[in-house]
This record gives sequence, C-alpha cells and structure tokens, in this order.
Amino acid sequence: MHILAIPSFFPPHGGAFCLDQAKALRDAGHEVRILACVQLGFTLDKDFYFKAHNGRWWEQIDGIDVYRTYVHGLPKSVRFNASRWISTVSSMYDDYVKKYGEPDVIHTHCAHLAGLAAMRISRQHHKPYFITEHLSAELFKAEFGEHWERHEWLRLQLIDAYQNAANVMPVAAELVKNLEPFFGENYRFTPVSNIVDTQFFAYRNRTTPYGRKMRFCCLAIASNIHCKGYDILAKAWEDIKDAELVIAGQMTDSPAMKQLFASCTNVELKGHLDRDSVRDLLYDCDALILASRSEAQPLVLLEAMSTGIPVIASDIVPQSLRIDKACHIFPTEDAQALNIIIKEMIGKTDMPTSRPEYHDAVCQLASPQCIAAQLTRIFSQSDGQ
Repeated sequence: MHILAIPSFFPPHGGAFCLDQAKALRDAGHEVRILACVQLGFTLDKDFYFKAHNGRWWEQIDGIDVYRTYVHGLPKSVRFNASRWISTVSSMYDDYVKKYGEPDVIHTHCAHLAGLAAMRISRQHHKPYFITEHLSAELFKAEFGEHWERHEWLRLQLIDAYQNAANVMPVAAELVKNLEPFFGENYRFTPVSNIVDTQFFAYRNRTTPYGRKMRFCCLAIASNIHCKGYDILAKAWEDIKDAELVIAGQMTDSPAMKQLFASCTNVELKGHLDRDSVRDLLYDCDALILASRSEAQPLVLLEAMSTGIPVIASDIVPQSLRIDKACHIFPTEDAQALNIIIKEMIGKTDMPTSRPEYHDAVCQLASPQCIAAQLTRIFSQSDGQ
C-alpha cells in the first residue's frame, strides 16, 4: 500500500508520533513517505523564525523520505495562517504526485491542520484520508486560546474534516468524549494507541528495595505545572522521608518548580533529558508517578511499564493504559490518596518492583508491529481500497 503521511506538527516542533508510525508501516511492507509543513511561530522561537531553511526540500529521517518546508505564521492571525498552511500542503501534494504518483491513502496526524488539508486534497483527487487524533480539548484551547468561540469558522471546518474522513483514530477511546463539546461524535472512529518502542524500552530486572530507599521518578514537561499536577505531587510527597523522587522533563528544574518542592526532602529536579537518559532513569527507578490533570495518552506510563516497573497515575489515564497490577490509579486532585499509594508501595520492600509481564502487556497494546497491523487493517477497509 502506498501511504502518504501528513502531520500537523513535525520537528523541530513535535511530530515524533508521525515518524514512529511511518517507520512501523514501512517495516510492515508498505511504501510510506511524509509531507511535512511546519508553521513557525514568532513568539515560540524568535531566533529560528528568522534563520529557518527557506524553500522546499527532501531529506531522509530514519530511513523515511520526507518532503519538507517551513511557513512563517503571523501573530494573532489564525485564519490567515490556517489558509496559507493548507494551500502550501495542497501545493506540496501536487509536487509529490508528479514525483511518486497518487498515494492509496493519506494518513494525517491531528485534524488541525493536516485534517483540513487532507479534506481539500481528498475532494480534488478522490483519495481516502484518515486522521490520527493526538490533541485533547485542553490542547485545542491552548492552541487557539480560551475564547474558542472566536474561531467558530475553524470548529465547523474541523467537524467537516472529521465527518468526511474514512476513519478517525483517537489515541485513546476517551478522547472522543473529551472532544465532543467541540466536534460532536458524528463520525467514524477507531481508537489506535501511539507507538512505544518496546525494543528500546526493553524489560530490565530490578533488585528488591530491601536495605535501600525506594526510588520513584516523574517524567513530564513542566511548562504547565497545573496541567501536569506537580502541585498535587508536591503535596503528596511532603511527609515522605524514606524514599527518593527524581523529576525530569523540560523546565522541571525551573525556579517555579524549585519553589514548589522546596519543603520536600529527597527530591531531585533534573530538567530535560534525552531519550537514552530517560531510559536510564527508568532502569534506575522502582516506580513512576504521574499526577496530571489532563492527558490524551501519556506514553511515559507505557514506556515505564515496558521496562518492567509499576506506575501510579491519576484517573484521567485512559482505560487502555491501565495494565492489570502494573497501573495504580488515584482520584485526580487527591494528593492524600496519592500519598497513601506511595506509602503502600514503599512498605513492600521485600518484593521485586519489576515484572516481565508488564513489558509483555505493553507489547500487545502499543508495539510497532501491533500498531502497524491495526493501521493496515483500518486503511484496507476504506472505501478507496
């Protein structure tokens, strides 16, 4: 099958999920390429905004051919930016067809804005398009501001894109209900998880915590401390004396985070870690904690369980991630309940924290082979096949 992936976001501003799925589909025997138009924001990265590569070009990333360009977004110009992005992608699609011919299917990541571009292309070229949806309602609000009603024209277009897609694939079933106030539920959808590199996040046995302090970690960006529930975690950790907590992710070493955890003992704020260092940290810990108030699909939980350790998470976590005996859930906002689970886990110092069956369960849910098979089945069932 000839598959063209069109992400709404791509490096240097997100987009790793698109590349992961493209590689998995390629390894499953499909012809896969990516068409990536990245909108640059003046306030997001002023330096790169002016120094970014001009024009359109091809490059290969992890063995995947990518047709790329940047467009410069204008501040507070949502309608103009969206229209230009969609027109640019449509033009790039024409370039692509001249080089490689028409794809069998178009696989977009996020309805905004790739779904809108795919809908236009589909109407012109009569090709089915699919939307893998990663964005939660909270992220849509963050993208367009709290006054979403000012962009009613865009909401209506997104509803149209959902309804005309051959299939919408939310990364968790709960995302459909989460987005319902904005886009309704009148469209075809099949939940499909994001990919976890289960070979990279391979199982590793840990010793029992007997005779040493139990070591917990939290891996979540801290640009929005409230959203990630760091205040809940700090309150829950206040009286924990006989365990260690390592917090990592962009901005986790910020002054605001240092102040938040100032009264907590045995807490290390490490800041940003690269992928290898994230895995090393997971291998060095007995459990992971995530106290978020909002998540579409927190892959860090699956990555931790893939290495063999249990996780503690708020009940916003999708049901699909709640692996039996590996995922311990507490009510969102309830720091006392989180504190109790942490203490219960600390009390089991005579038991190993790592279990290979956690890794096996993640493989069955989110391995590259599993997700490629699901996507292939969904694409093959489209009217265009």
